[in-house]
Amino acid sequence: MGTVTDYFGSLVFDDRVMKATLPAKVYASLKKTIDEGSELDIGVANAVAAAMKDWAISKGATHFTHWFQPLTGITAEKHDSFITPSPDGGVIMVFSGKELIKGEPDASSFPSGGLRATFEARGYTAWDPTSYAFIKGKTLCIPTAFCSYGGHALDKKTPLLRSMETLNKQALRILRLFGNDTVKRVTSSVGPEQEYFLITKEMYEQRPDLRFTGRTLFGAKPPKGQEMDDHYFGVIKPRVAAYMEELNDELWKRGILAKTEHNEVAPAQHELAPIYATTNIATDHNQLTMEIMQKVAAKHGLVCLLHEKPFAGVNGSGKHNNWSIATDSGQNLLSPGATPYENAQFLLFLCAVIKAVDDYQDLLRISVATAGNDHRLGANEAPPAVVSIFLGDELNAVLEAIENNTPYKGAEKTQMKLGVDVLPKFNRDTTDRNRTSPFAFTGNKFEFRMLGSSNSIACANIMLNTAVAESLRIYADRLEKAEDFETALHEMIRKTIKDHKHIIFNGNGYDGDWIKEATKKRGLLNYRTTADAVPHILDKKNVDMLTSHGVFTEAEIKSRYEITLENYCKTVVIEANTMVDMAKTQIAPAITAYALELAKTAAAKKALDSTLTCDYETALVRKLSVLTDRIFNDSAALENSVLSLATAEDIGAEAALIRDKVLVKMNELRVACDEAETLTAKSYWPYPAYADLLFSVK
Repeated sequence: MGTVTDYFGSLVFDDRVMKATLPAKVYASLKKTIDEGSELDIGVANAVAAAMKDWAISKGATHFTHWFQPLTGITAEKHDSFITPSPDGGVIMVFSGKELIKGEPDASSFPSGGLRATFEARGYTAWDPTSYAFIKGKTLCIPTAFCSYGGHALDKKTPLLRSMETLNKQALRILRLFGNDTVKRVTSSVGPEQEYFLITKEMYEQRPDLRFTGRTLFGAKPPKGQEMDDHYFGVIKPRVAAYMEELNDELWKRGILAKTEHNEVAPAQHELAPIYATTNIATDHNQLTMEIMQKVAAKHGLVCLLHEKPFAGVNGSGKHNNWSIATDSGQNLLSPGATPYENAQFLLFLCAVIKAVDDYQDLLRISVATAGNDHRLGANEAPPAVVSIFLGDELNAVLEAIENNTPYKGAEKTQMKLGVDVLPKFNRDTTDRNRTSPFAFTGNKFEFRMLGSSNSIACANIMLNTAVAESLRIYADRLEKAEDFETALHEMIRKTIKDHKHIIFNGNGYDGDWIKEATKKRGLLNYRTTADAVPHILDKKNVDMLTSHGVFTEAEIKSRYEITLENYCKTVVIEANTMVDMAKTQIAPAITAYALELAKTAAAKKALDSTLTCDYETALVRKLSVLTDRIFNDSAALENSVLSLATAEDIGAEAALIRDKVLVKMNELRVACDEAETLTAKSYWPYPAYADLLFSVK
């Protein structure tokens, strides 16, 4: 296959291919559309389609599809072949500009949140020329947006592109005020770190909960978990290494910049991290990455679990969204430079982010709200549900000096002293990292760490882009009217620091005292569950902000509210029904069978020697009998709690019942079953235990 440089991007219709296959004028026009957002000419589309078809066929493709991201959270595709009948009874391979730029998939079965009636089936997909087409199997995949017949966005890409455009517009206004007239575009970029678990397919197939829900609904704690910290960055097992090697090859062929791979904290947990890309492309790449991870795992007899909390008692999986903004000339607007105190432009953009996160902490929490992620947020491996910002000592000192109008002396460079002469000398960073912060500054970017591993990164970046754009809009409106720009700028930065410093926290986010301080003293929000958070997307301030920037219409916001809560409710109901089925048809009968075996053993022992008390068997049978009664009653209570959802007046009320009743009953049933697992002989227990699942891959 050659070296990586030989085959990297070999299945992508990227800039290299376009430059080589398109006429010079067509290429220049398409580049202008991609780089500057200019309108696409149909003649250009026809030429691109012809070149794209010929290239795809040369790679073995027979079909094409408009690849889009509906509100299911995963991708969708409908394949059409290139063939068209010819007069002689054969076929010719045809692909037009019209087929490239627009498709008409049936939209009736995709979530719409009330944006259209079920009988209104027509939907449109529109080519996104800013994200390269690629080949998957024998199909040319064309990244597209997806909208309804009425023009409403039914996908995650459309509002993401809108958010990027409004961020560009407002950032350019700020840069013009600083005298920069050459920059044409400002874009946000993201590097999403992806965590996941690998288990054997054999174990997976024996667990109905994993197959139906993606997580284990039952499972007693194993003798060894992650206590020894020996898996983190440990030697990668041969079978996992082989998986990672093939995964990298498949990602690299499709132009995905997979960079880092390592073992994560929990047994069987791993991480992949790419190099940064523009937010739109990074979102497409991450969706494709998750799909390829699962397909490659299957080839190796493995299953890749992307659920946020597949195993209780060990770390869950997140997706760290490393976000920054830069100009088309390559200037990172969140880079402090050597003297951040004197870098007014950086300080203004920094303040814009601080203000955005504080003003719209609810939207950031909503953007990561799922039933799965609720199990992870606030646990020991994840940030709390309270949103706060970590800046580090140096930037914190800079902001304090500005707020108090006091001189800033600057951070001293400290050379690391390791006590070994042969080791290289280097300066220590002026600030440490904080892995417990939901939103941490890490040098020239912010790491938003609340996303769940299965989440599309689009939602978080839509809210982040738009909230920052709103801060920049407010700044630009004021500064453009200021008589003295320098004075107005200084006062604006100072006021932002004073008004929003309560969102800055550089301490331990896992500390229980911090949650009390955050909510009671600082007034920060603490929406612990999806049911708590999502209704606030309808708050007037949020609707006004999102609609004013054209990122969502009011109808689209309401649809996201409905869809998110519907998904939350459906997810938990499926989990509850799976628990009841497993408990009634497998777990309770297994316990009963083992208890019967114990009773028979006790009877046989007494028949041999009437003086024997059989304390072990007798005591264990009693415990198991009590537990089977609990399991029976808890299963019935869980079933009734699910039935009670029919009384809910709307989706908000149903989500509240899920939170307050169903999840409580699910936990009670799990406690009883997990205790029973610790008392039941392994040969009788119907499912692989955690010790088997977490240590199954050698």
